[in-house]
Amino acid sequence: MDFRFSQDQLDFQDSVKTFLAGECTPEHLRKLVETETRRDAERWQKLAELGLTGFFVPEDLGGLGLSEVDFVLIAEACGAAALPETLVEQAAVIVPLLAACPAAKARDDALSSFAEGTLQLAIKTPGLHYVSDMHTAGALVFAGDNSSVMLAQGADVSASAQTSIDPLRCLFDVSVKGGQKLADDSAALWARAFERGALFSAAQLSGLAQNMIDMTVAYAGQRTQFGKPIGSFQAVKHHLASAQVAVSFAQPVVYRAAYAVAHGAADMSAAVSHAKIAAGDAAMTASKAAIQCHGAMGYTFEVDLHLWMKRAWALIGAWGDRDYHMKRVADFTLGANAPIGADLTFSAFDNAG
Repeated sequence: MDFRFSQDQLDFQDSVKTFLAGECTPEHLRKLVETETRRDAERWQKLAELGLTGFFVPEDLGGLGLSEVDFVLIAEACGAAALPETLVEQAAVIVPLLAACPAAKARDDALSSFAEGTLQLAIKTPGLHYVSDMHTAGALVFAGDNSSVMLAQGADVSASAQTSIDPLRCLFDVSVKGGQKLADDSAALWARAFERGALFSAAQLSGLAQNMIDMTVAYAGQRTQFGKPIGSFQAVKHHLASAQVAVSFAQPVVYRAAYAVAHGAADMSAAVSHAKIAAGDAAMTASKAAIQCHGAMGYTFEVDLHLWMKRAWALIGAWGDRDYHMKRVADFTLGANAPIGADLTFSAFDNAG
């Protein structure tokens, strides 16, 4: 079996990378931090025009109807660019959850509008503490009684802003008064949404880690000490080489997890947890090396690196922290794996920070 990405998949990633390189410059991201919404409505429309909002939307509703394997490279590119908008969560977690619900006018309207770029979505999964981007979302998908899938809009939802370590991350404490039921007794749908959330967080972490390394290599080639670029010093080379090894080892693990989710593999949960652990560890290794090679300046606002580093730190704890995913891998390896979705606790979903 050929596990390589197709040329179409690689070309699509390259086009997204090129687009984001022009859109998510450090200067633009810095300006967004100073705005009220920290989001760019014009860029969202461009993302829709590229077809990114329609990735998982069924073709009969105006989407592309593609899979996790097709999207994993896109999520990686979004991470590398530190894309402020929650495209990955909306397009690759919320949309597949809605698409798996029985056909209904409210569901179909939401999916079609999202594919067109005229509606943004937010999600509150079971046990989730905070909701991302509720200030720009026109609808909230949340878990009701008996693990039902609910859709709420307008006055049914109230939200209060919360702080995050990531200055471009917008979190809200949300309360819901009503809503329309789209699917009942949907524990399996919520469990699969969790797997996608963890998978694509890992993909973004992989992209973030690689870009932090690239930024630091560029800095080390320009910063001089004792009359030489600091990148010529053995200690700096070792730090960056170790970080690159960690990223190179994490990437195929993430891609394998995407295949497992797309095909509903029996070891899907273990594969996703392995990916989240490997990518999170790689991002942490890269951030530590980057800070050290920047002489600790990387954490400060004056250096662009901090935007990527703080995004990585926030994502490491999202959709299951390291302890949670280590336990899932251990349970699977030791033969004590519970059925998927049997124990999705608060710590699994917590996105605080």
